[in-house]
Amino acid sequence: MNTMTYKGYLGSVSYSEKDQVFFGKIEGINGLVNFEGESVKELTSAFHEAVDDYLAYCEDEGIVPDKSYTGVLNVRLTPAIHRQIAMLAIQAGISINAYIKKTLEERLEEPVEV
Repeated sequence: MNTMTYKGYLGSVSYSEKDQVFFGKIEGINGLVNFEGESVKELTSAFHEAVDDYLAYCEDEGIVPDKSYTGVLNVRLTPAIHRQIAMLAIQAGISINAYIKKTLEERLEEPVEV
């Protein structure tokens, strides 16, 4: 999936060959906000405007703009991966949950390659 960022917000981006237009939506918010443009420049401008308008609306209405997450995540794994993680957690002396959390936190600290 192609994405763009502005003010810490992520916009998903797609292209409609039929309509010859780029379109997207702001991800991770409490609402549905779409944007579109016929060029990358128009799309970028529309995305920035959509974020700015959404934030202004949220401020005016006293709404928290970011989607809330519970922190609970159910991940489906193959039995072989589940076993491997269990063995690594035992070696580390921590629970499977703590091992997965620690591993993800470490991965998120790594620089993202583009």
